[in-house]
Amino acid sequence: MQTMSLLSGARWGELRALRIGDFDSRSGYLLIAESKNGKSRRIPLTDEGQAALDSMTAGRDPGDVLLTRADVQPWGVQDQKRPIAEACIAARITPPIGFHALRHTYASLLTQHGTPLAVVAEALGHSDTRMVDRHYAHLAPSHVADAIRANLPTIGAHVESKVRRLRQ
Repeated sequence: MQTMSLLSGARWGELRALRIGDFDSRSGYLLIAESKNGKSRRIPLTDEGQAALDSMTAGRDPGDVLLTRADVQPWGVQDQKRPIAEACIAARITPPIGFHALRHTYASLLTQHGTPLAVVAEALGHSDTRMVDRHYAHLAPSHVADAIRANLPTIGAHVESKVRRLRQ
């Protein structure tokens, strides 16, 4: 369950509601039939995400619950709390994180690798970029600085300074 959150950015409730038929192996999309805002969205998966879901869905009925516990029962509303708490203890994460931090990790990784904020917002199911701007914009590479440094030609500026360095 945690892996699918990192691969899709989906919320706990969205992951719990997934059925086998919500994964389209030909297009590599995962359908979130009803999001927090009541709308559906399609999440494009990486090759890694598609491979994981291909193996999880092979030979299963489209109506079956996609992600189940080890005992093949559906996950409950609070079932994520204990595994996340145990993982935080094992990894010495203090203060401990909640499941939602996996969604933040997904968005942070996309942003840090140059994904436009509008794309991140759409993948997360936000109606606009305000939330993404507020929480992730500081992680984006500076496209302005990169563009200036790459495109401004050398102008041969020489600045004389009356300040002498004491140490070199």
